[in-house]
Amino acid sequence: MTQSMIEHENETITGSKGSYASMNGLNMYYEIHGTGKPLVLLHGALSSIETSFGKLLPFLAKTRQVIAIEQQAHGHTADIDRPLTIEQMADDTIALLRHLGIEKADILGYSLGAGIALQIAIQHPDLVRMLVVAAIPYNSDGFRLGVFARIRKMQPENMAGTPWHEEYIRIAPNPENWPRLLEKVRQLELQGWSPKAIQSIKAPTLTIIGDSDVVRPEHAVEMFRLLRSVVGDLGGLPRSQLAVLPGTTHATLVERTDWLISMIEEFLDAPMPKVK
Repeated sequence: MTQSMIEHENETITGSKGSYASMNGLNMYYEIHGTGKPLVLLHGALSSIETSFGKLLPFLAKTRQVIAIEQQAHGHTADIDRPLTIEQMADDTIALLRHLGIEKADILGYSLGAGIALQIAIQHPDLVRMLVVAAIPYNSDGFRLGVFARIRKMQPENMAGTPWHEEYIRIAPNPENWPRLLEKVRQLELQGWSPKAIQSIKAPTLTIIGDSDVVRPEHAVEMFRLLRSVVGDLGGLPRSQLAVLPGTTHATLVERTDWLISMIEEFLDAPMPKVK
């Protein structure tokens, strides 16, 4: 896949028009692309459909019905008077999928979106067929040292001119609320989940991080073990998988289109394993 091919495919979502649905007092924006088995995309913090999945979405939509959602205060979805929490955003996402008549779907979450995806898989296992979580630990101990301190010190001027800021200014219903979004993200807590909760996830799960991500590599391995890793040569390949992308940071992970498409499509297209 060449860069020119990627740029050509990205043109398919440029200027695309989505829809809104009223969920839990929120006027929630979403887009639907393609046909086939439903795949839900959940973006990262301070991000949008375009900045998290602009390069991936066109390829995924070739063989799937992609449902891409923008959370409270992000992208085209305006903020309302309540804090940002993973639990609430998971509830909003579940309500939207019920509204759309989606009974079961694959879910791909990146960063904050991966946290939302984990919450959905734990809270409503009946809704999730297969799960892809990228660049998120299952508790705060999984972050590299100093990550939270840097987030807490984040100021609007630090983000000025970044792709996330420029996209927000371009598409947000109230562009002047950018400092308000940053403040809510600063206050967002990842309380995390217990090892027992991660072990309870029934959906086959592909965990992805970059080797220079904000997530500690050893924590990703720990999470993979909780998702029932085994000695494949003796017991067959496990239901879940782990991928560590070389030379990849938290921000650049979603730019690794070639790797991600090959891994994600092979994982989602594999026959569903029998639950023992």
